[in-house]
Amino acid sequence: MKVKKTRPLGRPRRSDRTQPTSELIIQAATRLFIEYGYQNVSVDDVAKQCDLTKATVYYHYDSKARLFTKTMVQMMVRIRERINTMLQESIPLKTRLFNITKAHLEATVNFDMDGFMKGVDNALTPEQLEEITNAETAMYQTIRHAFVYAMEQKEIRHINPTFATHAYLSLLKAGNYRNESDHPDTIDETAKQIIQLLWQGLQPEEEI
Repeated sequence: MKVKKTRPLGRPRRSDRTQPTSELIIQAATRLFIEYGYQNVSVDDVAKQCDLTKATVYYHYDSKARLFTKTMVQMMVRIRERINTMLQESIPLKTRLFNITKAHLEATVNFDMDGFMKGVDNALTPEQLEEITNAETAMYQTIRHAFVYAMEQKEIRHINPTFATHAYLSLLKAGNYRNESDHPDTIDETAKQIIQLLWQGLQPEEEI
């Protein structure tokens, strides 16, 4: 008598899927982590969001920490691709940086970074934290390369490109501040202020 083969617990049937299950899980996890933060999202929450069993999620990602790591890395890859596309446009660097800044502010206007990352340092392994850090570094290398090229073309003054990149990133992180009335400036106004301040340090010396 032939023994009927059974699939491992939690493993989804290939015929039941139109989208790879691993991608479906990552998409759902991304939405939940961004909205509620790492500490407030469970694997069970992700499973329910995907209409999957918790065992299926664990089949693809063996822990919540691993799922978060993959979520972060894939999100940074997508952001890097978007930044690279915007930097390839045939317009002045100042305008390209303004467009990137505006897109960043629009995407993060209601984003609580502190809440999003709360509890992560103690939950992830050193290897997982390093994986996220490496993805973040790669994400911003395209900006550094754009600064290097702009220096070669004498579009901006010669300055340490790594320092220039970190200075720009610091301004981006400060972009969602609120004024004395606890109201943020408009996204256009904030983006203009960030680029104006940055450009004071980047513009060629003869233009200062």
